[in-house]
This record gives sequence, C-alpha cells and structure tokens, in this order.
Amino acid sequence: MAGKSPDSRVSTLQLIAIPALITLAVTIIRLIGERQGWSKVWFNPDPGGGAAPIGIVWLVLIFGAYFGVKLTAAGDGPSSNGRVISFALLGIAVLVIGFAMAFALSKPGLLLAQTIIGIASIAAIVLQRAAWPALFKALLAYGFAARIPVTIIMFFAIRGAWGTHYDGPPPGFPEGVPWFTKFLLIGAMPQLVVWIAFTVVVGTLFAGIAVAVTNRGKQTRTAQA
Repeated sequence: MAGKSPDSRVSTLQLIAIPALITLAVTIIRLIGERQGWSKVWFNPDPGGGAAPIGIVWLVLIFGAYFGVKLTAAGDGPSSNGRVISFALLGIAVLVIGFAMAFALSKPGLLLAQTIIGIASIAAIVLQRAAWPALFKALLAYGFAARIPVTIIMFFAIRGAWGTHYDGPPPGFPEGVPWFTKFLLIGAMPQLVVWIAFTVVVGTLFAGIAVAVTNRGKQTRTAQA
C-alpha cells in the first residue's frame, strides 16, 4: 500500500510506550488485588487466573488493534490485510497443534512437553514477521514490555509461596519440585515464550481485523460522498 514519508512514521518505542505503562499499571493492580484478597470475581488468585477481568491478557486484543490502526495511519500498513489475517490464523493453528502434541506426550515428561510448546510458540512468532514487519516489531516489543514485569513478580511469588495466580502451579504439576525449577517451568518459559507468542499472534489477528474494518468504513464513506 502507498506509504507516507518516513518522517511521518512512528517508532516502535513511541508506539508501545503508553500501552506498556498501562499494562504495567494493570499488572500492579492485579497483584495488589490478589495479595489483599479483593473480590475473586475481579482478582482471581487460582492457578491460571480464572479469566479474571482485571488482567493484561485482554489488553492484547485492544493494543493489537491499536497498533494496527496507528501503523496504517502512519504509512506503515501491510501490503495485504488478508495476508495478515491468514498468517495470524496460521500461527494460531501452529500453537494449537503444538499444545495438542505436548499434552499427548506429557506423560513421558514435563520437559518434553515444554520443549514442544516452546518450539511451536517460536515458530508461530516468526511466521508473523512475513505478513507485517512493522506490526511484528511493535507486538514483539510490547510483549516483552508486558511480560518481563510479570516474570519478575512470579520469581518472588513462587519463591515466597504468595498464594496468588502468579505462583499457583497448573493441574497435574509434579509435587516437590524445587522453587527455582518451578519458576523456570511455569514462570520464565511460559511468560517469555508462550505468552509472547500469544501477544504477537493474537495481536496480529486483531490488528488485521481492525484495519479491515477501518478501511471498509473509509471506503463506505467515500462511496457515499
């Protein structure tokens, strides 16, 4: 698509700065809410978080769409929006297959399952670059900005057994695992690999949808003019 001059384009840091700060604020509020025993409906401390409304996972949908619209307006849009959505769906398929294989082979060992999920996650991330490089950079940077603070929190939560969703192990997690090994398996690896993949892939999908809706709205207004 025709772009604007390079001077009109926003840098990745400029693009993600405010979303990253908002995400950090939500993370801190979530932690305080769980530690203080606030309403479980909003701050669920159970392992996995129980899809509590106060959480950063939902922000991926919002900021994915935001990044897509902002980049397009700045002249850094995709060459093909259909390609963006297709690659996002392909990434989701790769993740689903990876998780299915991991669960099927989880009995031989947790490490094997984690390795399979890790490989699938990295593959799903890399796929998105080909569809929209500027968006890929923004979502990857935002993903780490969002997940590194969570990883740090999980380090201390697991070490101190805080009783929050940050240190609660998933169902079937082996008993008696040393805290640091537990941190690596349910903290560092998921946050810095799996959740980054979720951010990049799902963010790409919602960016593609947002741009498609925006472009269609512009075309409709043009046709009516």
